[in-house]
Amino acid sequence: MNGPTYQVLVTGANRGLGLEFVRQYASAGCHVIACCRDPLKATELNRLATDSAGKIAVHALDVSEFSQIERLASELNGQAIDVLINNAGVYPRSSFGSIDYAEWHKAFLINTMAPMRMVECLVDHVAASRLRKIVTLSSKMGSITDNDSGSSALYRTSKAAVNMVMKNLAIELKSRGIAVGTLHPGWVKTDMGGANALIDVQQSVAGMRTVIERISLDDTGRFIAFDGQEVPW
Repeated sequence: MNGPTYQVLVTGANRGLGLEFVRQYASAGCHVIACCRDPLKATELNRLATDSAGKIAVHALDVSEFSQIERLASELNGQAIDVLINNAGVYPRSSFGSIDYAEWHKAFLINTMAPMRMVECLVDHVAASRLRKIVTLSSKMGSITDNDSGSSALYRTSKAAVNMVMKNLAIELKSRGIAVGTLHPGWVKTDMGGANALIDVQQSVAGMRTVIERISLDDTGRFIAFDGQEVPW
């Protein structure tokens, strides 16, 4: 996926996996639309953009504000997006007996509904591209089959729900030549994953980029880990 003819859009691009997606795709020669809530505070992202010789364009985007998604789509009118990466997400800390229902709603808004709205608003941009790929970062914690420990209901349910969103989109967008994937990044050393996680962002993103490169209409709709292994629903 090398060469400046390809354009990638990444949400949640100011840190962690999102920032690493920006770094690796720009290094590979792609143009990157890097979206984050507050570009003025995105020091590392802005540094990457400054050093990128025009390959990285930073845009303000809070995915929980659908009007901002709609505005972004308008700003990008006429631009093709080869790979749309829904990376932005939240991990609410709330447990049985003390559930914060406002935080649960926020988790569904950002983790589940926002990826759908992103696709609704930007599907024409993707359809106009050469690669025509859409992926969302989910988690093995959204797998019903894999859940043998309980807990983290707010996060688990929002990710299980976005898995269904992506499966739906794989079916509905196949006729437009758009391939869809749901990705498990692994347990990664980020602010969300914590210091005890098993892999670093470089390994996770490198693996997911390989998975994205291999996604096609023949296997659209799969739930795949960063190492290429199938994740059970």
